[in-house]
Amino acid sequence: MSKVNIWNLLLNCTLALLVGLLCLQTSAQQHTMYTQYMFNGLAINPAYAGSHGGMSITALAREQWSGLEGAPSTQTFAMHSPVKNKRISLGLLLLRDQLGVSKEHSVYGSYAYRIAMEKGTLSMGLQAGFTSYREDLNELLLLHRPAADFQDVRSSFLPNFGAGLFYTSERLYLGFSVPMLLQNSIDKDNPVSVAKELRHYFLTGGYMLTLSRDLKLKPNFLLKVVEGAPIQFDLNANLLIKDLIWVGLSHRFGAEWNALLELQATKRIRFGYAYDFAGSTDLSQVHSGSHEFMFNYVFLKQDLKMKSPRFF
Repeated sequence: MSKVNIWNLLLNCTLALLVGLLCLQTSAQQHTMYTQYMFNGLAINPAYAGSHGGMSITALAREQWSGLEGAPSTQTFAMHSPVKNKRISLGLLLLRDQLGVSKEHSVYGSYAYRIAMEKGTLSMGLQAGFTSYREDLNELLLLHRPAADFQDVRSSFLPNFGAGLFYTSERLYLGFSVPMLLQNSIDKDNPVSVAKELRHYFLTGGYMLTLSRDLKLKPNFLLKVVEGAPIQFDLNANLLIKDLIWVGLSHRFGAEWNALLELQATKRIRFGYAYDFAGSTDLSQVHSGSHEFMFNYVFLKQDLKMKSPRFF
């Protein structure tokens, strides 16, 4: 066997091993990780629907591990609005997630019922939809080998449903959700496959503190629990300057630090950016951090008053 063929063989084996490791990680924690979770609540909790007071659309793009080929790339689109007497809210969540040669598309509709309480509002939410998984191993780099010799495309269509609770008051929010209750097998045609959708539990919360006329501080937290993976805990603090600019710092324990910048351009428009620092893990040596961009717009009638900025 020539040196060229040996090199190609080693290269192909290395690529296959990397894909396998990435897929193994995906089976442990499929639900996408967001740094701006406090401003993109519908992505993890269906009870968040209708919380903006009018029809709200949020677009978010996340490029993880910048500079590393095949790294996770995620795009989400969320739309939600109260209907009728504002007790009922409806929402729609679209998600595209790519990791190496694996692609995931999800479509979920949500329903929330809001109950006015003495000092706040309790929302109970349900969501239902499906996720489509596709893994095309033909996209791996194969040199000096006919494409016909290597054809392997795996796909699956998995319906699921979830539930959540979300409580808000003038200065406090708390949420608990399980976005996917069913633990479907991702590769049903493979009898030895252990890849499946695992149940994720999310607990979130935040509180607004007034420091002065022009400064407010909002600490937030997110706790994620999933079987077969370490507990993930995010602690965040956002400083609101003149009700216009949010500047924040987050720490994902056991992982990295994150910086956030939000601009409340108008009562209806908000822009957001988050940067995840590379951290000190071995993986940080091959990438330069992660980027997350967000845009939010709220449609409101002219005669409907809206609090600006929205704290939650």
